[in-house]
Amino acid sequence: MRLNQNILLLGKKVVLVPYTPEHVPRYHEWMKSEELRRLTASEPLTLEQEYVMQHSWREDADKCTFIVLDAEKWRAQPGTSEESCMAGDVNLFLTDLGDPSLGEIEVMIAEPSCRGQGLGTEAVLMMMSYGVTKLGLTKFEAKIGQGNEPSIRMFRKLHFEQVAVSSVFQEVTLRLTMSDPERQWLLEQTSHVEEKPYRAGASEPR
Repeated sequence: MRLNQNILLLGKKVVLVPYTPEHVPRYHEWMKSEELRRLTASEPLTLEQEYVMQHSWREDADKCTFIVLDAEKWRAQPGTSEESCMAGDVNLFLTDLGDPSLGEIEVMIAEPSCRGQGLGTEAVLMMMSYGVTKLGLTKFEAKIGQGNEPSIRMFRKLHFEQVAVSSVFQEVTLRLTMSDPERQWLLEQTSHVEEKPYRAGASEPR
């Protein structure tokens, strides 16, 4: 999505930046993991195919993608490459043509050393806030593999409720509707987030 290609979102634990060609090699290395492909229902791609995918995700109007950077590493190493600070990604899919106010959200903390520290939780909150304030979304869905208990627990803590189970796809669907109290709660949870201009390859705090 071109809408977010020039912004950076700075949180406490994570920094969200647009997915650029700079990030593709590390992302490609992650997706060699059978476990990650299983958890994200992804097919193995060549590096060349991954570059094509990155380009399409930037151009497609129905996909909003941010790379999740470890904010601690990003702040501690001014001038270092973003690739060395990468922790995962967070995505919104606006694919329900009958309901443009619905976004399907997914998050992946791919870097093992970054798991279990709340990075995924903050990334999801920041992405939902972006979806509500910039994309006009009022409903979110998350489709998660039945065996991915940590992710299911995380979304439930974020007020999502289970609405469906698919035995065919072995996944559960959780949903959150942004009532006025939920919207207020979300904006309070993300009131610390700063939006800054993004320049590809520039990872120094500004």
